[in-house]
Amino acid sequence: MVKSVLTVAGSDSSGGAGIQADIKTITCMGKYAMSVVTSLTAQNTLGVFAVEDAAPEFVKKQLDCVFDDIFPDSVKIGMVSNREIITSVADKLCQWHARNIVADPVMVSTSGCPLLDSDAARTLIKDLLPLADLITPNIPEAEVLSGIKIACESDIKKAAEIIFKKCSAAVLIKGGHNKYNADDHLFDGNGHFVFKSERIDNKNTHGTGCTLSSAIACGLADGSGVYDSVLAAKEYVKGALEVKFDIGKGNGPLLHNYKFIQAEI
Repeated sequence: MVKSVLTVAGSDSSGGAGIQADIKTITCMGKYAMSVVTSLTAQNTLGVFAVEDAAPEFVKKQLDCVFDDIFPDSVKIGMVSNREIITSVADKLCQWHARNIVADPVMVSTSGCPLLDSDAARTLIKDLLPLADLITPNIPEAEVLSGIKIACESDIKKAAEIIFKKCSAAVLIKGGHNKYNADDHLFDGNGHFVFKSERIDNKNTHGTGCTLSSAIACGLADGSGVYDSVLAAKEYVKGALEVKFDIGKGNGPLLHNYKFIQAEI
């Protein structure tokens, strides 16, 4: 039976990140994709030019419709841009007893600008992230969540432990912001695991974090553990990066279906 994966996130009009990247990833990994849209964005490979948040009640209605009909085997949470939306999502996930939740805390932009105000960030940490089985912050987001500056591997381990204690969820700190490698660090409460990755020379990485978290959710939907789900997801993302797909005038997206059309690239 085909497993189903729900993504709760914002829309990317250029198709590289957010809901669009999630649906592509879930489909390419052989799962049935469903979506709850939290925000609309006007964006492309050059940047984000406008954002329109969905009404919290409409977010709730979308969630009710999905869970009442096709109960997802896993859930990926991405962009939830204000306190009311965060509370709405958390309430519904609790009400429906959602399982296998991967939360990608979209809190800091690539340029380092905060994407959530302090009130929304507190609500995310208090109400939503503790519902997750796995949280996947990048290094700037891990700094916000842990409250410490990350400058070396020991800092990453310390930050992961702080986040785990605060949110009671496994933590994967992504290494995309590292200078010399792209190692990811997983802490599940029992031990630290490092996923070694060489940095791939490719500027087109738009939507990589969305893609990784969705791919992990696919593994959890299949019944795999967190470690094995992360391992398979990283292989998928690595393959997409190695293709070096190039489209758009800025930092372009991945080619999510690279396995199916690689001969034509």
